[in-house]
Amino acid sequence: MNFDTVIYNLPEVSSPKKKLSFDEKLKWTGLALISYFILSLIPLYGLDPGYKAQFETLSVLLAAKFGSLITLGIGPIVTASIILQLLTGAEVIKIDTTTKEGKKRYQGIQKLFSIGFIIIENTLYVVSGALPSATGTIFNITLLAIQLVLGGFIIMLLDELVSKWGIGSGISLFIAAGVSQQIFTNAFSFVQGPTGYPIGSLPTIIILISQGMVKETLWPIMRILSTIIVFALSIFVQSIKINIPLSYGRIRGYNISWPLKFIYTSNIPVILIAAFMASMQFWGLSLYKMGVPILGTFEKSNGIDVPATGLVKYIQQPQLSRIINYGLFGEQGLNLLVYLIFMLFGSILFSVLWVSIGGQDAGTVAEQIISSGLSIPGFRRDKRILERILNRYIKPLSVMGGFVVGLLAVTADLFDALSRGTGILLTVMILYDFYERAKPEIGTSNISLIKKLSKK
Repeated sequence: MNFDTVIYNLPEVSSPKKKLSFDEKLKWTGLALISYFILSLIPLYGLDPGYKAQFETLSVLLAAKFGSLITLGIGPIVTASIILQLLTGAEVIKIDTTTKEGKKRYQGIQKLFSIGFIIIENTLYVVSGALPSATGTIFNITLLAIQLVLGGFIIMLLDELVSKWGIGSGISLFIAAGVSQQIFTNAFSFVQGPTGYPIGSLPTIIILISQGMVKETLWPIMRILSTIIVFALSIFVQSIKINIPLSYGRIRGYNISWPLKFIYTSNIPVILIAAFMASMQFWGLSLYKMGVPILGTFEKSNGIDVPATGLVKYIQQPQLSRIINYGLFGEQGLNLLVYLIFMLFGSILFSVLWVSIGGQDAGTVAEQIISSGLSIPGFRRDKRILERILNRYIKPLSVMGGFVVGLLAVTADLFDALSRGTGILLTVMILYDFYERAKPEIGTSNISLIKKLSKK
């Protein structure tokens, strides 16, 4: 049995045998989303009753729910994708993703990596003691690890289900669902928080005004306004496009444009780097519990492990309130600098890598344009010429788009919005992408409905 036989026979969700209608895709997407929320509500059997959830703000970016079957969420899957991209980019693993066979091989290796990381990360998280068992016996620890691995496999298959039978990708869908849930809770929840006021900003504002404490409403109002501003900026950046003029060679006077988004690789770079940084926190805690604090140390605060030193401390989300109180010099400034470097350079790196791996490079786009019978006016209809022209736009867009998205994410994270700034940015971009994918199918669905009604 060779390597190809293994990767081509891994468990998978079979592709639909016929083209699915928009309604059918919507149903499968909804089913995957409901399944995800059910998994997040199933508690781990054998978990220490005194366990308190860790890294609540980071868990949203990984579509994770601590203490449930999806404690690490999409973390292992994203980590596997990042490692494979880096190995492919460094040509340690050589795969030609421009061919059909190459794409199939790449997807098979990616799935194998995902399965490996699901087993390793979830098992390590339990064995290290980062997720404490109730009894501490080998049986109890093994049972916890099996539950987490099973949950990881289900998340992987749900992601595949959405990509083949639904709309968009499951990873993006789960992130958007988690962030949306958090925004709704932080905006409208009447549940009392640690301060004695409701968790929701709107109920807090109402109560403060009724008590005559108008000045105290400034911060809750700022949280709502910063959320709205992040939404508006994200939509604006998503809407910027560069149109390449094209024409049909056989039809004179008929010209169209081929749009290239300024955010060329969409939300992929931010998802990868944000999830990678969140995963590093989990790896850091696991290694610290095992007595190998190479990523930093942790200390207890209100029963929760909080990063105290090392890299894990400085890749945390910076907070504007702390910078205002303590200034840019010292630990707060270092935190902002390290976080800025990781987000900006990470977004650029993964944006450039994704262009070639995700089939968005100039060569692939040139093939799509030529196969559509189009060409650039004034130039010979030749793939090499078209590829050279497209490279003038695609390469700079991949770098600038990754940089702008990373910078926007850092700026958003500085403000204490209703959810983490990066999460809000990702959610807007995911929903915008969802809308663009669904728009042509909605039109087709409406035409079919009109035809059915006209027959009646």
